Amino acid sequence: MTFTPKNALVWCEIPVTDLKKAMVFYNAVFEYKTKLDETGPNAIAFLPSADETSIAGHLYEGKPASEGNGPTVHLAVPGTVEEAADRCWSAGGTVGGPIIDIPAGRFQYVQDPDGNSLGLFEGTA
Repeated sequence: MTFTPKNALVWCEIPVTDLKKAMVFYNAVFEYKTKLDETGPNAIAFLPSADETSIAGHLYEGKPASEGNGPTVHLAVPGTVEEAADRCWSAGGTVGGPIIDIPAGRFQYVQDPDGNSLGLFEGTA
């Protein structure tokens, strides 16, 4: 029997060198509010989700992979990919490559200031 989950990705953890600076970057690019949580042994910043059963993740202070060599996390953006790419650039990230159209929408690869690979994802309406 083959296991086929509803969603293979259930959580992501994105390492950053400075949690508070990373929160500013992610809030600016994705136009949401990350939530700082200092109740555990290490502070983390939750990425938002519609409810507690949704797929999401968090930022944490750790060692990012060498520039662009880690996994790529695709995150939904408000508005268009172009608008999100402009916000990424303005917030200190880098934008690379063309916008790619796929059946579910479109995306563009970017890197946060720590070199983490991200996909700015705009779903089809």
